[in-house]
Amino acid sequence: MKNEDFKYLYDRLKEPSDIDALSKELSLDRELLTVIYTQRTVRETTKKFYKVQRNGQRMVRSWQNGETILDISRRLEFPPILTGLMIFQESGRSKKQFWAIVRNPETIQDPDLRKQIEDIAAADIIYSPEGSEKQTLRGKWGEKNLQDWLDAQGITYRTECDLRGVYSKTPDALLDKPIVVNGWKVNWIESKATFGDRVEVNKNTRKQLSPYVEMFGQGLVVYWFGFVDELTMEDGIYITDSSLTGLNCRSME
Repeated sequence: MKNEDFKYLYDRLKEPSDIDALSKELSLDRELLTVIYTQRTVRETTKKFYKVQRNGQRMVRSWQNGETILDISRRLEFPPILTGLMIFQESGRSKKQFWAIVRNPETIQDPDLRKQIEDIAAADIIYSPEGSEKQTLRGKWGEKNLQDWLDAQGITYRTECDLRGVYSKTPDALLDKPIVVNGWKVNWIESKATFGDRVEVNKNTRKQLSPYVEMFGQGLVVYWFGFVDELTMEDGIYITDSSLTGLNCRSME
């Protein structure tokens, strides 16, 4: 995908409702748009977090004066679940107490509060328990895609679980022997169930991919939802997308 096309999608995905609207308008995969929306929301939330947090007491007063948590979150353009968490903590309740009622709203005696909690959980497709679970499952889906492809090719490897405690950082698949795929010689493969724009790739390179090169030699990162065309990867790091599953590879003896 061209960077300008990605930027167009990124800029238009401001609300969850934009996902279906864009999917219908542009005939694009809904899951791809959900992934891009998630990345945008997480980044915007990180930028605004402390600024919003500093207004905690003002948020509490607005809530006590009758404004709902969902309306406060929309006014602040901040995730509903995190808005609710801040309000609860500023009101003297703990994070543990907040998550307990978010996960089990039926235990809330006050019908108005119960509805508000149900509303923010339904509106927040990223930070709600259901949203978090979907992100976890998406990551596992990507790892299984990679493992299924390696298994079909007869390639042996060790997973992050196999290597826990052995190395300080471990890729999703550390190959027992180097392989050649698409003309690349690789020693490891990392699965990313995200879209590889410049920000995402730079973050992954700094935190994971460059250390892998230093520890294990050159390798491959798979962005299952694609990546922008205009990327320049660091030496020793190759990049691909879901087209990987249509490729064959061979083990180097």
